[in-house]
Amino acid sequence: MTDIRPTQAAEFWETRYQGVERIWSGRPNPLLVREVRGLEPGTALDLGCGEGADAVWLASQGWRVTGVDISRTALERAAGHAAEAGVGDRISWERHELGVTFPEGSFDLVSAQFLQSPVPWDQDGALRRAAAAVAQGGTLLIVMHAGWPSWQDEPPFDAEFPTLEGTLAALALPEESWSVETLDTVRKQSVSPEGVEGFREDNVWRIRRTGA
Repeated sequence: MTDIRPTQAAEFWETRYQGVERIWSGRPNPLLVREVRGLEPGTALDLGCGEGADAVWLASQGWRVTGVDISRTALERAAGHAAEAGVGDRISWERHELGVTFPEGSFDLVSAQFLQSPVPWDQDGALRRAAAAVAQGGTLLIVMHAGWPSWQDEPPFDAEFPTLEGTLAALALPEESWSVETLDTVRKQSVSPEGVEGFREDNVWRIRRTGA
């Protein structure tokens, strides 16, 4: 695993993962599944892979995956889950703070699922580097929360949520070399820890690199 020196962001996420046995459900993100089904499997880069559910699913579909996260604990759990699923030989794991370091190489799919954090970081810069890592003919897939859940009366921290057009503008992709295939806001059911039912909206960008 690639190593990094501790920072505020690294310490935040490491503390969060160490504080519980498991954070995420272990199931792949539904919008990743929706957007990737039908693509020809090749090489994939899973940014912010967490405990590895997306990377494991991609590997099970025939992709060769590089999973990246800032937390060593998350990566150790992800590697364990991949081994249990029998796809450990199809996934490599790297530790990066994406606002500072980034994996080398180019990939047929670069997936950035919910790269959002209460700790300040260079999100736009990381997404531009993600786009630069897409091979010709490959796909950049970004999914991010569009706002707080409807039942969230008092946000726990200040956050600026991305808009569909705002993120496209921040990516600054040349129109002659990229084709936007999905630009969508999806509403899903969301339930508060107290059982209050509501909804949350997520934004989806799937963009294919058509030229150099």
